[in-house]
Amino acid sequence: MFVFEQLAVHAKFQPEKIISSYQGRELSYKQFYQQAKNLAGYFQRKGYKKEDKIALFLHNSDYFLLSYYACQIAGFTVTPVNTKLTAPEVEYIFTHSEAKALIFDVRFNEKLKNINLQIFEDLLDVGGEDTLEAVLSDDSIPFEEGEIDKDDTAVIFYTSGTTGKPKGVMLTAGNVRAAGQIWSESMEITAEDRVQIITPLFHCAASHVFAIPVIYKGGTVVIEEAFSPEQTLETMEKSKITIFFGVPAIYSILLNTPKMAFLDLSHLRLFTYGAAPMPYELVKKLKALYPRVMVQNLYGQTENSPAATSLKDHHALEKIGSVGEVLPQTQVRVVDEFGTLLPPGKVGEIVVKGPQVMKGYLKNEVETNRALKDGWLYSGDLGRFDEDGLLYIVDRKKDMINRGGENVYPVEVEEVLYQIDEILEAAVVGIPHEVYGEVPKAFIVLKSDQSITEEDVILYCKGRLAKYKLPFEVEFLEALPRNASGKVLKNSLRQNVRI
Repeated sequence: MFVFEQLAVHAKFQPEKIISSYQGRELSYKQFYQQAKNLAGYFQRKGYKKEDKIALFLHNSDYFLLSYYACQIAGFTVTPVNTKLTAPEVEYIFTHSEAKALIFDVRFNEKLKNINLQIFEDLLDVGGEDTLEAVLSDDSIPFEEGEIDKDDTAVIFYTSGTTGKPKGVMLTAGNVRAAGQIWSESMEITAEDRVQIITPLFHCAASHVFAIPVIYKGGTVVIEEAFSPEQTLETMEKSKITIFFGVPAIYSILLNTPKMAFLDLSHLRLFTYGAAPMPYELVKKLKALYPRVMVQNLYGQTENSPAATSLKDHHALEKIGSVGEVLPQTQVRVVDEFGTLLPPGKVGEIVVKGPQVMKGYLKNEVETNRALKDGWLYSGDLGRFDEDGLLYIVDRKKDMINRGGENVYPVEVEEVLYQIDEILEAAVVGIPHEVYGEVPKAFIVLKSDQSITEEDVILYCKGRLAKYKLPFEVEFLEALPRNASGKVLKNSLRQNVRI
């Protein structure tokens, strides 16, 4: 079943079960499905057809999920847009996507006033005059079911665009269904699960790894507008969360929040993490604090919905640095520059194949042909398999540092830096060098009330890294630059280095 068909089944057989909770507002499956149909019918009445695009510019809320599912139900293409982008970046996506309608929160009016909204045929706002709330609550709006094909474009997520203009990743109805099936199986999700969403729903991970799979199995999604350490921990306890997801930076902050050690998390069964490698020291602290709670690493990209591999709890401390085993319905290989399969231990590009792999990039045939070859998605990540079939991410192709002919993988240096007690966060990039071409530079954020010198850092690394891998420079920052999905913007660090 497609995700919207599964929603209809749950609305029929468990109508009173809570599907979503947001700031004290709860919706049952019956209410949610009816409101999604109301919104879908609203756009049908205005003449919208299958694969017409509807952009979302919304904070995390149940309104985001209702808008998402309304598009799925009617066969429209939902286009979530990163609300943290600048006005020119947002306008580029609005224009490039050719979205016909925009659903937005009036709290973004200041940013949107600098954008030409006349490109849209229809505007619906949250908290304003032409309100989304009014449409959702109007049960008199007729809705007609249509024929949805697995190859219809259901969602377009725009990539972060750290290496140029953002690319519109086209995911089909079949891709979304596969993501729901794959992750619900991998995390053993049931109707009893309650997932806490604190990362942006406009990003593929929060939507397709958590919200969609949990709803696919009939569970409950507890949504927070944004991450706040104290509020997040309070919700985790009071809402009896069973699955929690955060990027490593979030776990680092939570583990340094005193309240974390005193929570009643008797309902919690799974800590999940992704978007960046989780340092061993963080995993160890998490397991020591809550030994009963399992941990699971999730690896994928927007271009594969995102689903490629997962490291489960039994390997969490044994297979340090691994992103785990290949997910159900999925094939993953490591290949050389000619596409030839490499044996275990050899580093190459990670390629992925499966029903979750994207249709292509919107209006970008060149990049589509570069990324998709014979059904395989070329990820741009460098990795290797071990003898047990577990995958290790070595680094992004573009992040690898070539120091005088020696390859330095930043993640390897970062793992060592995270072992230093005073360090909260660390990132390593390559900077130009007149002799070696480029050398590693470490950017470090210290824990509050902690101090350490550049010499201390390098001395610690000397006993744990080969000489050519040692940081050539160390710079201390208040915070690392990140995009909305929590990934460190290494391109920003490179552009601002002191040379």
